[in-house]
Amino acid sequence: MKQLITLLLLLLARLDGAEPSGENPSRPNIILLMGDDHGWEEVGYNGHPYLKTPFLDEMAASGLRLDNFYAQPVCSPTRGNVLTGRHPNRYGTFTPGRSLRPEEITVAHLLRDAGYATGHFGKWHVGPVKKGSPTNPGAMGFDEWLSHDNFFEMDPVLSRDGGPPKKFYGESSEILIDEAINYLEKKKQAGAPFFTVIWFGSPHEPYSGMETDLALYRDLPEKYRDVEVSLTSNETGQRIKRPQREVLIERYAEITAMDRSIGKLRNALKTLGLRDNTLLWYCGDNGTPPSGLTESRFRGLKGKVYENGIRVPGVIEWPNGIPKPRTSTVNAVTSDILPTLCALAGAKIPEIPLDGIDLVPLLNGEMTKRGEAIEFWSFRGNRPDKGSPKPYIDPELQKGTTPLVKKMGGLFTRNFRNDHHPEIREMDFLGPRAILSDDYKLVIDGDKGTGVELFFLKKDLGEKNNLAEAHPDIVEQLSKQLRDWQGSVMNSLMGRDYK
Repeated sequence: MKQLITLLLLLLARLDGAEPSGENPSRPNIILLMGDDHGWEEVGYNGHPYLKTPFLDEMAASGLRLDNFYAQPVCSPTRGNVLTGRHPNRYGTFTPGRSLRPEEITVAHLLRDAGYATGHFGKWHVGPVKKGSPTNPGAMGFDEWLSHDNFFEMDPVLSRDGGPPKKFYGESSEILIDEAINYLEKKKQAGAPFFTVIWFGSPHEPYSGMETDLALYRDLPEKYRDVEVSLTSNETGQRIKRPQREVLIERYAEITAMDRSIGKLRNALKTLGLRDNTLLWYCGDNGTPPSGLTESRFRGLKGKVYENGIRVPGVIEWPNGIPKPRTSTVNAVTSDILPTLCALAGAKIPEIPLDGIDLVPLLNGEMTKRGEAIEFWSFRGNRPDKGSPKPYIDPELQKGTTPLVKKMGGLFTRNFRNDHHPEIREMDFLGPRAILSDDYKLVIDGDKGTGVELFFLKKDLGEKNNLAEAHPDIVEQLSKQLRDWQGSVMNSLMGRDYK
C-alpha cells in the first residue's frame, strides 16, 4: 500500500510540472559556485606552476571543462549577468557597487516558479542584503540566504535572511560550505529539487589564510620579493604596498582553502546520495587583479576587456548528465547560465532581451561552435552635463549593513546605487568594448590610445598581433554587430523592457 501511495504521489508531482529531486536526470539539482577575483590561470588543471587545487582539478578531469569560459571584467556586473542572463549595462549595474533593478527577473525567480527550493550563500554585491532592500536575495528569488553585501575574509560577518549581521568564526569558504550542506540536507528531507548559489569571498584581497595553507607556498620563488604591489591592509583597511611574494602566499592559500571547501561539498553530495543528479558549476567572476598577477600568457588584468580580464576558470560536474569527461573550446559566458539552467529545469524564460544562450547541446556533446557572438562593454555611465542623476531606488534602501575590512568613502560597509538614464546620446556608446565571434575578437578602446584591434585568438592568445588593417571587412562586420547590440542594451537601460 505504501508503495502504491508513493507512486501516486510521484505521478501527481509530474502532472503538476514539478518533479521531485531524486535521481531524475531531466531535472537536476543545481549548485553554482563562484570564486571572487579568480583568474583563468589560477588552477592546477590549467597548468599553474605553484597553485594546488586538487578538487577543481578532479572536477575538470571528470566533468565538462570549459576552456573558453568568460565573465564580465569586474564582479558586480558578472553577478548580475549570472542572475539575469542579461548584460549588466541593460539595468545599470555598470561597476562594483551598482545594484540590480527591482524589475529584473532572475534565474532564482524562474527556478523557484518551476518548483525548486532556492538558497544563496556568500557574496551578493548587487544590492544590500538587509530586509527591506528591493534587491536583496529574497526579493531576487531566493527563499533563504546567508549573505554579505560585498566581500569578506576570515571570520566573516553575514546576514541571515536579511537579519542583523552576525560574526561567524573560521575560514570563510568552509563556513559557507557548512551552511550550504545543512541547507541541502533539509531540502533532501523535504523532497524538493534545489537551486543553491555559493559565492565565495576568496580570493579577493585583502588576503589571509590558515597556517596549514600558507605553509604550502612558503617556497615561492624569491624573485617575487622584489616586486611591490598595492592592496588593502587587514589592519587599517587602507591601501598599502607589500612585497608580492608575501601577497601571493596569502592569495594562493585562499584559493587552496576555497578548493578544499569545494571538495567537502562534493563529498557531502555523495554521502547524501545527491551527487549523481546534482549539476555543480564553478567559475570565476573576473580575471586576476594586479596584486595577484605574475607571468601570464594573456594580455590585461581584472577590469579590462582583454583575455586576462574576462577569461575565467569554468567547469561543470554532473555525473548523470555528463557521464564521460570532456574538454570544450566553445566560447561560453556567464550570461549563458540562466537559459541553460531554465532549459534543464523546464522553467520559462522571460520574454525580454537576453544575452546568453542555452548550452544544453554543449553539455550533451552536440555543440562544436557557438554561432552567437559574445559582447563586453565597460559603460562609462557619467553624464556631467546633466548634473546628479535621478536615483532608481531610494538611497536609504541602498545602504549596506554588513561590515568588511576595506575602507571606502570613509565607510567599512558598502552602499549601492542605480540611476535612471535620462536619454540616449552618442557619447553613451563609448568605453572599452569587445565582441567575440567563433573566429575573431574585436576590441575597441581596450586601453587608452589602442583604438580598434582585431585578434585571431586561436593562434594569438596573448592578443599581440593586431589584424585590423589586414582584415577591414571583418572589422566592419563586427563593429556593426557590436554597435547594433549596444543599441539594444541602451533601450533596456532606458527601462523599456519593463513596460
